[in-house]
Amino acid sequence: MASVSSSLAAKLSSFSRCNFLSSSDLNRNQILSLFELAKQLKAANRRIDLGNRVLGLIFKKSSTRTRVSFQVAMARLGGQTVDLNPQITQLGRGEPIKDTARVLSRYCDALAIRTFSQKEIEEYAEWSSIPVINALTDLEHPCQALADYLTIQEKFGELKGINLSYVGDGNNVANSLMICGAMLGVNVKICSPKGFEADSQIVEKAKSLSEFGSEISISNDPSEAVKEAQVIYTDVWASMGQEEEHLKRKKIFENYKVDQKLIGLADDDVIILHCLPAHRGEEITEKALESENSHIFDQAENRLHVQQALLAVQLGGI
Repeated sequence: MASVSSSLAAKLSSFSRCNFLSSSDLNRNQILSLFELAKQLKAANRRIDLGNRVLGLIFKKSSTRTRVSFQVAMARLGGQTVDLNPQITQLGRGEPIKDTARVLSRYCDALAIRTFSQKEIEEYAEWSSIPVINALTDLEHPCQALADYLTIQEKFGELKGINLSYVGDGNNVANSLMICGAMLGVNVKICSPKGFEADSQIVEKAKSLSEFGSEISISNDPSEAVKEAQVIYTDVWASMGQEEEHLKRKKIFENYKVDQKLIGLADDDVIILHCLPAHRGEEITEKALESENSHIFDQAENRLHVQQALLAVQLGGI
């Protein structure tokens, strides 16, 4: 099996034992090095044994891909996971985060947290003496963005200069796509209905991190947004916690559907991405999701590989 080169190990070791709360916690070299390690792990050309280390999962939101991919990643690294379900632990009874974080730091080697508030995960990081990973908050979804850009790199080879058009709600996924894409030299256009645009502070943050002339822009016209795009990305119109707005949002977003007509306006080699779960017939049609352009299930698989690489680095496995 291939070994991690000394230069790759040096780039990755700088992130060992660190928190991953935002896409901006990594720099471009670290992201690309993670991709290299993830591809080695994916091809079974590299084996890493973490020696029975333990990952604690604190999920206040439902999850399929994130939960399972973290569990399988730890198993493949020789570690294990502990499900710290708030409904069956003292987390659900109002124990202060500063107490919980310090106790769990003595039981676990890392925590992956999926919750609503970014401030909550930051508080865990403040009081934990172990790495804390953002497994999704209302502000960002950084592990998803890593899988997204690995998928794009696998398709096109070079990330610099790629045009990515995100069509839909300016949500946490859009935020992480902008931040991560800016550092990788990807031109990211977020296209949303008026009033549902991406957070302006995140837009400015992404622009400040831009490398290789990466352009970050906001649009309200899907037809214009996807012109020359090599990647069209979409997500559900109502995220978790917004279910009561679903019917209202369906009317507002009805012209923001990824279908064959929209795909036809993009680059000939365009790929379609969606972080799943998908509402077929709403933000994306059945035909688009199942088309030759779709790399959605490659994207879902890559959650496992990038998170396995991330955990290996954060837990000192290289």
